Amino acid sequence: MTEASDRNVLFVVMDTVRKDHLTPYGYEKPTTPTLERFAEEATVYEQAVAPAPWTLPVHASMFTGLYPSEHGASQEQPYLDDSVGTLAEALRADGYDTACYSSNAWITPYTRLTAGFDEQDNFFEVMPGEFLSGTLADAWQRVNDNDRLRAVANKLVELGNDVHEYFAGGEGADSKTPEVVDNAIEFTDESDGWFTFINLMDAHLPVYPPEEYREEFAPGVDPDEVCQNSKEYNAGARDIDDQEFDAIRGLYDAEIRHIDAELDRLFDHLKATGQWEDTLVVVAADHGELHGEHGLYGHEFGIYDPLVNVPLLVKAPGSEPGRSDQQVELADLYHTVLDFAGVDAVGEPLDRTRSLLSSSYRDFAEGEYAFVEYHRPVVELKQLETKAAAAGIELDEDSRYYSRMRAARRPDAKYIRNERVADEAYRLDRDPGETENLAGADDDEVIATVEAKLREFEARVGETWDDDYDPDADVLDDMDETTQERLRDLGYIE
Repeated sequence: MTEASDRNVLFVVMDTVRKDHLTPYGYEKPTTPTLERFAEEATVYEQAVAPAPWTLPVHASMFTGLYPSEHGASQEQPYLDDSVGTLAEALRADGYDTACYSSNAWITPYTRLTAGFDEQDNFFEVMPGEFLSGTLADAWQRVNDNDRLRAVANKLVELGNDVHEYFAGGEGADSKTPEVVDNAIEFTDESDGWFTFINLMDAHLPVYPPEEYREEFAPGVDPDEVCQNSKEYNAGARDIDDQEFDAIRGLYDAEIRHIDAELDRLFDHLKATGQWEDTLVVVAADHGELHGEHGLYGHEFGIYDPLVNVPLLVKAPGSEPGRSDQQVELADLYHTVLDFAGVDAVGEPLDRTRSLLSSSYRDFAEGEYAFVEYHRPVVELKQLETKAAAAGIELDEDSRYYSRMRAARRPDAKYIRNERVADEAYRLDRDPGETENLAGADDDEVIATVEAKLREFEARVGETWDDDYDPDADVLDDMDETTQERLRDLGYIE
């Protein structure tokens, strides 16, 4: 193993945080004074685009430099295949100390998003017994490779969502974020040449912010009195009026303020210990959140801009701060970190035209375009169906809830290909709220050009939409006894 560079890397993901709720992006409420100060020494990207609207495929893209159709991690195959090399594996091979701290249910050894990280404190640390045993970790991939066993995988992820809800609400309300930051501080102090990744989950539903921030941003709001389950609203089982959405947004802002306060503590420590100047600091959201726009709540069943046009701020030693209107993709962060650290890739080769630090950034044929993919949301769909059935509602299978989606985007326009509903197209330059669907308009050359570029992307990734598997099939007959025993330990089967 070679000796690591002293050029450290801090990679921060603020899970579920909308760009337009952050002070550096013009938000009128003081949600992020730390990031506002950070913006003075960073590049603030106005047009950063996530490759998907939820955690697993976005993190997989940031860690591999690949689009979701290329790396394969989705709810239809909820893990990153062993054959795909990751950013952390590359840095570790070059001698970096690597750590991942997160309370997100998708960032675990099961999904292989933690591959290459020597130190981990992830969501499943809260689970009892031998939950992280090699046997069950292997079983996770075997289960998901079998069409009939995927229902079991769905239940495992639902467990993750339930436990997150427990720790976010009630007496567990003080999230894992302070602990995540504590771990990051301890790790950086003990390491020479480090790559530290943290995912902060506070803004993800359910939102139960600490009291001091709740009183500032949502005075008088009881988190237990607002809708904390997006599927109830999306299924039509519960209505949310404007006043309640205002209350939800207040709680959301309070959670963002909590994230910002913890980042202040981490940043101050790095400065006080002399580590700040030589450290590449990336702060991004993996996706945003909808609060009633387009009739949706949460971050499923759509790929509209509040979900995929995300905040991104990057401080690179030796680079001048400023603001950039150039469209960038979160997958480019993989190449950016490799470029900064000067290490060899173990997966997708470094492409300096995709490094934010390169003078030739985005200097390739599709450089002005970003691409977004949304595979079928298996877990969310099952939860949605459950909420709908309990309310006596029958969902239309030819609706956006059952539809895969893809989009090509550039700052002035976006074209969305929907699997089961009509395509959508928007001129973002004059309709940033995506309210006027121009799909099929023959007189808009910009829309036609973006749609043509989407067709080229679809041909290149070469993936088809496949409906062969039945998630409701009986799964137990195909499971070996060891896997059944582990699932009995978890209470899924008797």
